[in-house]
Amino acid sequence: MLLAWTAAVCTYLLIVLGAVVRITGSGMGCGDHWPLCNGHLFPPLDDIGTVIEWSHRLVAALVSILVAALAIATWRWRIPSRLGYAALALLIVQVLLGAVTVKLELPAWSVILHLGTAMLLLATLLMAATGSPLLLRPGTTPLVVLAFITVLFGALTANLGAAAACTGFPLCNGQVWPAGGGVVHVHWVHRLLAYSLAILVIVRAVRAPGPRATGVLLLVLLQVIVGAATVLLGLPPTLQATHVAVGAAVWAGAVLAGAGADEKRPA
Repeated sequence: MLLAWTAAVCTYLLIVLGAVVRITGSGMGCGDHWPLCNGHLFPPLDDIGTVIEWSHRLVAALVSILVAALAIATWRWRIPSRLGYAALALLIVQVLLGAVTVKLELPAWSVILHLGTAMLLLATLLMAATGSPLLLRPGTTPLVVLAFITVLFGALTANLGAAAACTGFPLCNGQVWPAGGGVVHVHWVHRLLAYSLAILVIVRAVRAPGPRATGVLLLVLLQVIVGAATVLLGLPPTLQATHVAVGAAVWAGAVLAGAGADEKRPA
């Protein structure tokens, strides 16, 4: 369904924009006002932080309209799949979390929940777009679950300021299990999850080759390269944003691999 695909693409852009908001420190670009921005419906755009945060909110509004339209279409045309309703429920949760995040001035737990809900919304829209039931193909659940957990640990790493806690690659500070605890271990667990995801994707690509398996494999390899470059080059903002963009693409690819029905199932 074109409407669901459009909503999914806009949700992906929203996730990437959310990362740009965090990386540039623009989360309070509209102050603690919500849904207004600095007390205005159309605020003066004389500050780059305000421009970035307001752009994020505009895309969020577009996603809201598209998801609401999808739910209405599901009801109007009696579409057997109820994914349009599920997307609307996730959108409501997402909006509420966004409001809480702003009002509480960006606590890490709400930022992570906000991203997690956005990822679930993206997955629901992709499944609706492909006409898939709200079930994963046999054998794909570990891939989807591991991809989701890896994404959440990536968000935890970023929002706890743990991105710089591990230097070097592929080891952390030159150690297999780094000393230091706290944020160092958070970062290292994220890396271990990413390595595990890469191994799982390689195994699946060998056992059940196909365009979707190959696509996910290429995305995961690209993500590992971008992640390594981000660490080795001192966390440049452009690479940080690229890391999030490719990570969201990996998640989307994992969902599509799990939702697809046109490839051979693994033995």
